[in-house]
Amino acid sequence: MSNNKYTVSALKYRPNSWDTIIGQENIATTLKQAIDTNQLAQAYLFCGPRGVGKTSTARLFAKEINLKHDPKLEDFTYNIYELDAASNNQVDDIRNLNDQVRIPPQAGKFKVYIIDEVHMLSQSAFNAFLKTLEEPPPHAIFILATTEKHKIIPTILSRCQVYDFHRISIPNMVVHLEKIAEKEGFKTEKEALHVIAEKADGALRDALSCFDLMVNFTSGNITYKEVVKNLNILDHDYYFRFTEFFIKNLIHDSLLLYNEISTKGFDGRLFLGGLASHFRNLMIAKDERTVKILEHTKETIDKFIKQSQNLNNENLTNWLTLINEADSLYKMSQNQRLHVEILIMKLCSTGAEKKKSKFLDIPILPPDSQKDKEKISNNVEVISTNLEKEAPQSVTTTVPKPDRFEKIEVKTEIVRPNSSLTDNKRFTTASISSIRKKINDDSNVKLEEVKKQDLSATRFSQTLLEEKWNNFAELRKKEGKMGLYTTLTKSTPILGEDFSISFEIDSEVQKIEFQTESQLLLDFLRSELINGKINLNLKITASHSPKLTQLTSRERFFQMADENPELHNFKEIFDLDIEY
Repeated sequence: MSNNKYTVSALKYRPNSWDTIIGQENIATTLKQAIDTNQLAQAYLFCGPRGVGKTSTARLFAKEINLKHDPKLEDFTYNIYELDAASNNQVDDIRNLNDQVRIPPQAGKFKVYIIDEVHMLSQSAFNAFLKTLEEPPPHAIFILATTEKHKIIPTILSRCQVYDFHRISIPNMVVHLEKIAEKEGFKTEKEALHVIAEKADGALRDALSCFDLMVNFTSGNITYKEVVKNLNILDHDYYFRFTEFFIKNLIHDSLLLYNEISTKGFDGRLFLGGLASHFRNLMIAKDERTVKILEHTKETIDKFIKQSQNLNNENLTNWLTLINEADSLYKMSQNQRLHVEILIMKLCSTGAEKKKSKFLDIPILPPDSQKDKEKISNNVEVISTNLEKEAPQSVTTTVPKPDRFEKIEVKTEIVRPNSSLTDNKRFTTASISSIRKKINDDSNVKLEEVKKQDLSATRFSQTLLEEKWNNFAELRKKEGKMGLYTTLTKSTPILGEDFSISFEIDSEVQKIEFQTESQLLLDFLRSELINGKINLNLKITASHSPKLTQLTSRERFFQMADENPELHNFKEIFDLDIEY
């Protein structure tokens, strides 16, 4: 290294010509051509993030303006004036500037005024500056620089040529750092310079400051391990290992690895951000067209491509969604470490849930062509024969599917609903009138809509309908519902058009009781007969018995008990007396 006084790289390698401006080539070309063609505006506004070369470009522009019109001018700095608006933001400071602008330069043709951090000016200072900016003397040129363009009032913006400086790309930073290292005689690893460039987040000045720090820390031998260690950055290898654990559903290994990270002092928020960036890079690496977006070394990009082959877009999208939710709730969490660990458990479990869902999701596909319809029609008789041999408690329906699927089994279990009439609880007070009110209330409850079933409208005969109907009645009998069994077997269901089944019952009371089981009956018949269009119509037969109001209470009870034998059991269980 040189024995001269030490100068930080950000000042030592500040741009001093158009060729040395990094990452802003389009702006440099435009300004250079404006000088060459003598098409200079009265005011310019340079805006963009910190450390991207706004002030350096303004100084170089001012210098080139003076040298263009007087190449022999040596002390051109007398024609360049800089004002820091952060500390000179009052209206009096702008008034003093307005007074100086009226004085023409003693040497050269232009006086250039650079106002840095112009957004810090007060409202009154902006207003005082407006008239001078709109109609400046012909020898005055203003260059305004700011990091917050949105704070500049529109009347100022409309009087300036606006140049937007963008962030410096990582490849440009790496190339610039390599040139500096070569000039200074430092040894570097390209991966280490990539880490420094990523840490700078688009600001070249920050990258140069970080570079000087690592030169001092490593004594001029900048390696990847030393950079990661000193800058407190999580190594890419950690995220690659985490992803492998997530793919293999290794929860405990993932928790141990996160404990290792926490022991080293890394913040949970930093881990979440790095993991999200890793998954984003994996998504990009899945397509050859987007791989060029990755700003990493070739070795790291190859790792991303290799690991991305084990994941699909759905996995990565779900993972990114989970991380985004966890990151938004991180600050509000009382136990932030547990918050991150829960996220790790979820990420590990998504693969297992995916496999499990394959057994739960049962797609029923309609026939796509006439050929598929013929296949289903040919298999209906075989399916019906197999179903008849099955036990009524568990019905397995085999649904034909296109060739790309194998076999789907739909299992329908008959579940016994909870009924207040079969509850063993004993009430303190009970009477026939209160029970009748309960039945009437229940009759007003709207039945749930029949679930849509994507089953074929298979035809069936009256004999097969009666057989399945009696099977359902036997199931109710085994559950102890003798009254319902009697109602089901007292009449015969009649098959009508459009798979409509008519069934006659004797009274409104039977209809109310029957409606509690009608949905189960429909589901059973549709599954057994492989027909989702079956409907049930209940009809009440004309009764020739005398009206209930003309009978005594005892006669009413026994007449109702004849129609519903469960009333006798009900009377005995609740120890009820008949009102005379």
